[in-house]
Amino acid sequence: MDRTNWTEIEFILQGLSEYPKVEKLLFVMCLMMYLVILLGNSTLIILILLDSRLHTPMYFFLGNLSLLDICYTSSFTPSVLIHFLSQKKTISFLRCVVQMSVSYTMACTECVLLAVMAYDRYVAICNPLRYPIIMSKALCIQMATLSWGMGFLNSLIKTILAIRLPFCGKNVINHFVCEIMAFVKLACADISLNEIAIMLGNVIFLYIPLLLICISYIFILSTVLKMNSAEGRKKAFSTCSAHLTVVTMFYGTILSIYMKPKSKDSAIDKLIALFYGVVTPMLNPIIYSLRNTEVLGALRKLMSRHWFWRKG
Repeated sequence: MDRTNWTEIEFILQGLSEYPKVEKLLFVMCLMMYLVILLGNSTLIILILLDSRLHTPMYFFLGNLSLLDICYTSSFTPSVLIHFLSQKKTISFLRCVVQMSVSYTMACTECVLLAVMAYDRYVAICNPLRYPIIMSKALCIQMATLSWGMGFLNSLIKTILAIRLPFCGKNVINHFVCEIMAFVKLACADISLNEIAIMLGNVIFLYIPLLLICISYIFILSTVLKMNSAEGRKKAFSTCSAHLTVVTMFYGTILSIYMKPKSKDSAIDKLIALFYGVVTPMLNPIIYSLRNTEVLGALRKLMSRHWFWRKG
């Protein structure tokens, strides 16, 4: 494949083509989960924007996480749903590159954003009197911008390194989506530079944020255990429980994908990756809303206002 003829290149996304009945079932499941993702995360963003009680650093970052989850799943889910029902499971070179770049940007951004949210909880619990001063509006915007910017820059570097490779006819991607490593492996040239760049990216965007999250929670745990009030300890743990659940779910799944030995049945690996891409974004707004009185209060307020308008 000549790099000058990108518009003529098409890739075949193999997915689970050998299991057509399973694909029909996956279509229904993924469609339902995608609709829940759009509804849940959009509702959370609207609540954060409209309710002044949610205009705090924690909810500002949560709004960014919800927007990120919508962008991440929307980068590949519509295409995956179409391919589940289609005999022709092809994607153009440019669409494949865009899908790969956007999804990689969002995944890297989420890693950094989760570390930023852990720092926010650290300041709130370990230094509560100075929390409004430290976590100022300007700093929150800067930290959110840094998260998005780092994710975009890392994805841009990996994408540029990937598209400069020559391709020699192999065009079957053994995945549901254009995943960067599967894409790179189709090249008929030395990909050692790409592999090193991806490995460094994993260290920077997976392990360093995870280390910072662990350090933050060590300090948080130390502070909470020193509290004399049982009510204070309970309140401190409750403010961290949702974030800790999301971090455990996110990193538990992604580390199992990248660190576990490849299964003999590649279908299992593809299913794990697919459900990582849709299940985590679907559960995030549920986890943050389930036991959160502020979010539930804002939702009730919005619904009562909507009911009042309709009645009026």
